[in-house]
Amino acid sequence: MAKLASKIYGDALFELAVEEGRVDSLWEEVRAVRKAMSENRGLTALMEHPNVVKEEKLKLLEDIFRGRVSDDMTGFLLVVETKGRYGELPGIFDYFENKVKEYKNIGVVYITSPARLSGEWKKKIEAKILVTTKYETLEAHYRVDESLMGGLIIRLGDRVVDSSVKHKLEQLTLGLEKISLETKKEGAFVQ
Repeated sequence: MAKLASKIYGDALFELAVEEGRVDSLWEEVRAVRKAMSENRGLTALMEHPNVVKEEKLKLLEDIFRGRVSDDMTGFLLVVETKGRYGELPGIFDYFENKVKEYKNIGVVYITSPARLSGEWKKKIEAKILVTTKYETLEAHYRVDESLMGGLIIRLGDRVVDSSVKHKLEQLTLGLEKISLETKKEGAFVQ
């Protein structure tokens, strides 16, 4: 149900952003609201507390955000709270931000390597990804996993390219096990 709410509210906010030509500004506001929420855990605790009445929660949101973000964003937050979906704002914002990145042709890529990559290697990898995809820019996230021994794992959306030595060894092992099982089966039929 939360996933459906994220989609419905995220789509509504995204459509508003596109219709009003405010994709960049509303994206910035989403990041600002998200930051305010993460830096003020007390706000989230208060907003999710069952003994605080809805009217007080709405007034609190008005007091905090009115004048600091656009009226559209403040109104959006009030609607989300009115519908009892405040706790789902992180998912709604994630969905919205993913829609914006898709709209702006920004690819989100996760690259895992066995050692820390130099800036030069990162640029080469990112350039290669840009040439082979539809994306105009990348948001690259790098991670080190020494167990890979060599190569890279690149995740872009639902696509994964695993050229790591670890993966190749696992594939080789599976292939050898399959050959071993087939040989045992054939031997069983010969007897």
